[in-house]
Amino acid sequence: MENLIRGRNPPQYQRSPCKEVRAALRKRPEEELQCLEMTTKRKIIGRLVPCRCFRGEEEIISVLDYSHCSLQQVPKEVFNFERTLEELYLDANQIEELPKQLFNCQALRKLSIPDNDLSNLPTTIASLVNLKELDISKNGVQEFPENIKCCKCLTIIEASVNPISKLPDGFTQLLNLTQLYLNDAFLEFLPANFGRLVKLRILELRENHLKTLPNI
Repeated sequence: MENLIRGRNPPQYQRSPCKEVRAALRKRPEEELQCLEMTTKRKIIGRLVPCRCFRGEEEIISVLDYSHCSLQQVPKEVFNFERTLEELYLDANQIEELPKQLFNCQALRKLSIPDNDLSNLPTTIASLVNLKELDISKNGVQEFPENIKCCKCLTIIEASVNPISKLPDGFTQLLNLTQLYLNDAFLEFLPANFGRLVKLRILELRENHLKTLPNI
């Protein structure tokens, strides 16, 4: 059985051949991964890509990390990067709900919010059409919304340690799913068409209430 893939390689950007850009980078060398002090109380980890154009210089943030920050809600600063944000880490906080504005981040490819206080996964998650990895483990989520089927790019779902008793039928339309972790939940059965997930390579269902399995 393969090991769980945690994350992915950082996005690659092509530097502009413009001499002005190269000169600026020589004058001000930076590491690709930086800590940005956005407030006096917390730090955001972001990858900055300098980009000069006729209207000035713009910084593109693709990764933000707010893990272990004792947050009770998603920071508003996140929404400043909704067009470019690809990975968001909110691990180990006390967040109880996900705001609607978060789901305007349609470039998001990885959403990691384990070990929080979520009680549900909003239907607006259907807006994240480019989402590939979702981690909602160690929360209080009771079910997946039916329209999770709209997140057709999902390849990895980690939802262990949640009181999930069943999966919606729409779950079987996630045809790109390769890894599914639902350990220590309250699952009583799987959808009848679960066998449609032909790309599934890792399926973990330990500590559930399953008595029968569909034909897979």
